[in-house]
Amino acid sequence: MKKILITLLAISAMLSCTHKPMSVSSPDGSLTVNIALNSDGSPVYNVIRDSVTIITDSRLGLTATSADLSRDYKIIGTKTNSADQTWETIWGEERKIRDHHNELIISLKHSSGIMMDIAVRAYDDGFAFRYLFPQQDTDSLTILAETTEYNFTQDHELWSIPWRTEYYEALWKKSPMALTDTACSPVTIEMADGTYAFMHEAALTDYPAQNFVCSQRHITTYLTPLADGTSAHIKLPFSTPWRFMTLAKTLRQLMASRIMLNLNEPCQLDDTSWIRPMKFIGIWWGMHLKTMTWHAGPQHGATTANMLRYIDFAAENGIDAVLAEGWNKGWETWTDFDFMTPYPDWDMDSISRYAANRNIAIVGHNETGGNAAAYELKLDSIYAYHQKHGIHVIKTGYVSPVINTIDGPQYNRSQAGVRHYRKVIETAARYHIAIDNHEPVMPTGLQRTLPNLMTQEGVRGQEWNAWSTDGGNPPEHVTVLPYTRVLAGPVDFTPCLFSFENPVHPETRAQSTLANQLALLVVLYSPLQMACDLPENYQQRPEAWQFVRDVPCDWERSTLIDGAIGQYTIMARQKRGADEWYLGAVTNSEARDITIPLNFLGDRQFTAVIYRDADDADWRTNPYALTVEQQTVTAADTLRLHLAAAGGCAIAIR
Repeated sequence: MKKILITLLAISAMLSCTHKPMSVSSPDGSLTVNIALNSDGSPVYNVIRDSVTIITDSRLGLTATSADLSRDYKIIGTKTNSADQTWETIWGEERKIRDHHNELIISLKHSSGIMMDIAVRAYDDGFAFRYLFPQQDTDSLTILAETTEYNFTQDHELWSIPWRTEYYEALWKKSPMALTDTACSPVTIEMADGTYAFMHEAALTDYPAQNFVCSQRHITTYLTPLADGTSAHIKLPFSTPWRFMTLAKTLRQLMASRIMLNLNEPCQLDDTSWIRPMKFIGIWWGMHLKTMTWHAGPQHGATTANMLRYIDFAAENGIDAVLAEGWNKGWETWTDFDFMTPYPDWDMDSISRYAANRNIAIVGHNETGGNAAAYELKLDSIYAYHQKHGIHVIKTGYVSPVINTIDGPQYNRSQAGVRHYRKVIETAARYHIAIDNHEPVMPTGLQRTLPNLMTQEGVRGQEWNAWSTDGGNPPEHVTVLPYTRVLAGPVDFTPCLFSFENPVHPETRAQSTLANQLALLVVLYSPLQMACDLPENYQQRPEAWQFVRDVPCDWERSTLIDGAIGQYTIMARQKRGADEWYLGAVTNSEARDITIPLNFLGDRQFTAVIYRDADDADWRTNPYALTVEQQTVTAADTLRLHLAAAGGCAIAIR
């Protein structure tokens, strides 16, 4: 009776509108989005799933300097579309993705004469909408804000980080919607009925990243502002990013949704043969431990001799590439980097030749210090220089609270920042260079359109375990990320520490076991996966290192076996093009026993190599205790394993 009453209330609210409600339903009929105009000509929508109202009447629209584009509309036309197609990824968590949706496009005319369309798509597992401004007499608009809102029927729990968080590097926390205040996009919602939702945006292009302002049962979109107080200067025709919500009854369904990727345009690159997922090591962790420096001097990390040593280690251990940070001039000030002039102790020519001879790729590094304008001016020259030396992956960085653009300082998530990052990715593609973007805008699925955007940071990653004043990432952190940040796209967390010693900051360390670190290679997805520790630490633990050598980073399909946000995660992934599976399981500060049904395996016998916490493993006192076991398994088997507190397990099944 309660479900029927809520649905009737939603319908009666729509009937009070001056225009007959229009609807679009998901292919399976379980979800319906209703849209109408209020008496003041403002567009509103509601969402019903399984006969229960999820979103009550909520406003749609924008405000501009020239007009209030949230009201005073008339409907001048509608059209519908449907799609059911399967496309293949260049790389990803799965090879094939189905895009099955119904679409309604409503054409509106504002009292000012401005024309705007609202496109709404309904999927079996969620919905999405965007604003489109067709070609018209008005050729440009200055957007002040969006009036997009989400009015929920109950005060659900949100997993979020505050919108002002620099680089998105914060611990995700759960709080009631009424107490959340502000949040970066995305947010993950634990609904009051035990189901889940994920709110984010897709296909962010030439527009500011969205954030959220929250109150009881209510969320409003807040656009990252420009320095002039506006949000965006757009030229028509123009389409805003999609705003979407995934709705799922289980966490497995939530993690399996591919709405975000489906909302992005297909690949725009004619040739993608040069783009390949890779595992890499790098001259990096020593800087965080302060045993090396980025700048030249007696402890300089990126020297020719050191790089050749890393290349040899990679070549001898099945690692694809080596990153070098601090090879170029400018690290003394962090403001005037030269991306084509090495320090005297770095011989780019000999290093690139040596790496090529050993079949090892070089991951270049371009830290801008936030000086985006200077970087843009020389992009073509910089990327031509790297291409000349056989470098086809660059890790970019923007360590600064704001980025400097040709229009002055701006938030990196503003329209100016989004434009800059897009220019970097598109320019890099022309030189066959893939990007690992640090200090980024939160991913929105652009990797489908431009697959050379391979991974991004935007996370409180492993480096915090070297110098954070709060002691490092707590154990639950890596059990929250799979259901929050990782749902937005690949994450360069830099897992795989093999030594937890920290002489400079002994109070700060990775709060995990060795098995937990191995599991992160599977749990936290990235097609460019860095094993972050020093080669000498890997050499000391050859049994554990074998899993790093074996695990791939490109997948045929992926599935969540079991999990709970902030408690534990068990992921299984199939190697692309092979009948091999790799599993990772991590837990928070509580030890737990887990069961892993192997019913996803094919119809044959497999050999499982299990890397698990030893019986006496303890992340505080005995974190390296690891047991490696081998057994024959089939799809009929179930593995039963014990995870120590902050522990884990990694499994290779071949």
